[in-house]
Amino acid sequence: TITNDPYTLEYKGLRLYADLGAEKLLAAERAEQKIAVEIKVFNSLSQVTELQKTIGQYNMYRSILRRVNPDRKLYLAIPQEVYQDFFQQPAIQDIVSDQTINLFIFDPDKEVIIQWLN
Repeated sequence: TITNDPYTLEYKGLRLYADLGAEKLLAAERAEQKIAVEIKVFNSLSQVTELQKTIGQYNMYRSILRRVNPDRKLYLAIPQEVYQDFFQQPAIQDIVSDQTINLFIFDPDKEVIIQWLN
């Protein structure tokens, strides 16, 4: 169940808004677990540069969530094709693991979640 779309994070005068369009932060519940989801499609010329920006954004959201809504778990949602073509590279897997990024993989055409990865 989606509970907030977009999901706004506020902390000590800092307000973070969701991106518009295909990339946005939303709040939902996964099997009674509250989650926040940052959706990224990685359609820029450099997926590495986009990953760098995404990690920074993810870490900011996670830091604020821990303070203002600690029962909500953050996930990065990526299309299945991006997961297979980019996130399966050994170096990218190591980076995602080191950053402890929770992923969910989705099929954008069918609009279904393929896999949750913690």
